[in-house]
Amino acid sequence: MKLSIRKGDLIEVISGDDKGRQGKVIEVDAKKGRIKVEGINMVKRHERASGASKPGGIIDKPAFLNRSNAMLVCPKCSKPTRVRWEQRVDKRVRVCKSCGGEVVS
Repeated sequence: MKLSIRKGDLIEVISGDDKGRQGKVIEVDAKKGRIKVEGINMVKRHERASGASKPGGIIDKPAFLNRSNAMLVCPKCSKPTRVRWEQRVDKRVRVCKSCGGEVVS
């Protein structure tokens, strides 16, 4: 499945506990249609210490959330938007549906 959201994009959560919050995408699982965003959907995990550099304990880390619960934020108009794909000079690019600006990650 091809997603309109890529690693490094700014997104806004549109449903769930973190509704209205924005963050940067750190990981994408296109097969399952899920994304991981820094600072959003945080879960607590018990981690074992691995050497002196990484102490153990209860650590907060971001969990995956469904792609349908997030919208891409256009860098030009700064609003959550859908994207469409256009052919521009030998490559397909994502274009904001509201302002027509090109979305680059």
